[in-house]
Amino acid sequence: MNQQPQDNAEAIKDAVDAFVRAHFHFVATLRLHRTALGWDLLRAPVNVALAPVFLLMALIAIAARLVRLRRFSNWLMVRRILLKTSVAHTIEISIITELLQNAALTSRSRALIDEYTSVRSAVSEITTSLIVLATGWLLFGSATPGIASLAPAVSDYVVHATAVTNFPLGSTLGGAWYGVFPVSLPIWFVVLTGVALAMLASVVTTFAGVIADPVQAHLGIHRRRLIKLLGKIAKIEGNTSGLAPEHILARLADIMDAGISLLRVLRS
Repeated sequence: MNQQPQDNAEAIKDAVDAFVRAHFHFVATLRLHRTALGWDLLRAPVNVALAPVFLLMALIAIAARLVRLRRFSNWLMVRRILLKTSVAHTIEISIITELLQNAALTSRSRALIDEYTSVRSAVSEITTSLIVLATGWLLFGSATPGIASLAPAVSDYVVHATAVTNFPLGSTLGGAWYGVFPVSLPIWFVVLTGVALAMLASVVTTFAGVIADPVQAHLGIHRRRLIKLLGKIAKIEGNTSGLAPEHILARLADIMDAGISLLRVLRS
């Protein structure tokens, strides 16, 4: 009696394992990210800017559900805030054709698939934040969880190195001189540096899945998310799930970045 459900569960796990190998292992995700060479380079920075709006709407939806405004909560949860990237579209099509076998989808099922790809995008943002943080520690020995905290360090380094190199009595004496008398750092240069770094970070975010996907595949994260997704779609009724922790972690990095930058301003 219980053999058929067990066989179905094993078949789903096997299909998900094959899907992860086909799309998220290193060589596979390289092929996947070829679709990002184009408009995704512009969509990524827009999505990063819209992410706080997405988080705010999700939090309002959760609050509305707690006070039993379920219709309003559901309406908010299915609103599309973020731009759909070519990579996300490719993954969605692959899920529909390979895992769901082109089954007819309800609006709820499509919202669940969209939720899955948005979580993957949030992980790309987290990966970028970790790269920025590691860069700050390695180059400047300080915590830089985002561009706001990294830009002053990079600006200071560039201005100091330029001044030392152009010192009239040579770079050795220039290093000693500017070690005692620091170079003034124009605010406009910090802003321009921040803009340049933000553009670079958006490119990193676009292709961060090349690093994040194989890691998540190895740890079984992609497998668990996909099995959970298929389980939700199989349910006839029910709402889309609440706010995924990945979205909160991605925004937590922004909050830490703003906090560190504020502390440095107050100390200066």
